[in-house]
Amino acid sequence: MFKMRCRVCGSTHTKKNGVRKGLQLYKCQDCGYQFRSGSQVSNDELWTAYQQQKQTIKELSVRFKISVSTVKRRLHDIKCEWVQPPLKGSGFVHLDVTYWGRNFGVLLALDTENGKPLYLSFVKSETVKDYEDAVTSIEKRGYVIRGLIIDGKKSLFKSFSKYHVQMCQFHMKQIIRRYLTLNPRMLASRDLKTLVDKLHRIHEADFRSEYQAWKEKWKDTIARQSLHKDGRLHYVHRRLRAAMNSLDFYLPYLFTCQREDCQGMSNTNNKIEGTFTDLKKNLNNHSGLTQENRKRFINGFSWH
Repeated sequence: MFKMRCRVCGSTHTKKNGVRKGLQLYKCQDCGYQFRSGSQVSNDELWTAYQQQKQTIKELSVRFKISVSTVKRRLHDIKCEWVQPPLKGSGFVHLDVTYWGRNFGVLLALDTENGKPLYLSFVKSETVKDYEDAVTSIEKRGYVIRGLIIDGKKSLFKSFSKYHVQMCQFHMKQIIRRYLTLNPRMLASRDLKTLVDKLHRIHEADFRSEYQAWKEKWKDTIARQSLHKDGRLHYVHRRLRAAMNSLDFYLPYLFTCQREDCQGMSNTNNKIEGTFTDLKKNLNNHSGLTQENRKRFINGFSWH
């Protein structure tokens, strides 16, 4: 028996639901959406299929039995403007930027508990002011920020010194790996990488103790210098020292989540990274978008 397919969720679990203006109505028993027979499709249906169901313009044309040019025109006519939402309550905030190319990015702030967006804006480059504007906007709309989770832009830690700030532990591991590689050959580098790899499962006091012990054990290696042709002394293991200096800078912010007044704070920015991944997966199905169309797509993305 032929069953009408729901235009929103794609289910065939549908039933007839009366007649309106001579057209048979159907109701999806899975998602509750009501639609008419024939090839008519609302802009909401079209946009949902295009954006959330990852269907291309050609696929939409076949599915809804309308021309490619009609699909393009109707999608272009759909207005998707982002409005910073009204806020209330309090919590910890994830802040990060993701990019498409060099000069087009999205700065996003998410509530760590429910993953809802608190702020969104388009940026050309990642500046301190962009982050400060985000935090100011969030607070002006009635949200009390208990702390911030960020992923390494050094100037932000000074700008947000009045907040509890958590450096993303995953990004800290990535920074150390960039300096030392995934499989370092030097014993000192191996020991440091092994210690940093334990960040997510070690208490702050234990980490500081082991880190200090590492510095004492390898102090001669860390301080070793050689005389270059220019007559100057240079450190031999510069990448090891760079890794150590980076860890020294971020150490005060690596275990903020373990403090008594920061219970419930995440130790990584994985929540916002996952959101960006979902967004880019959806966008990848629609290659060749102009920057304006990409903005419309992002504004209309299902953020909740």
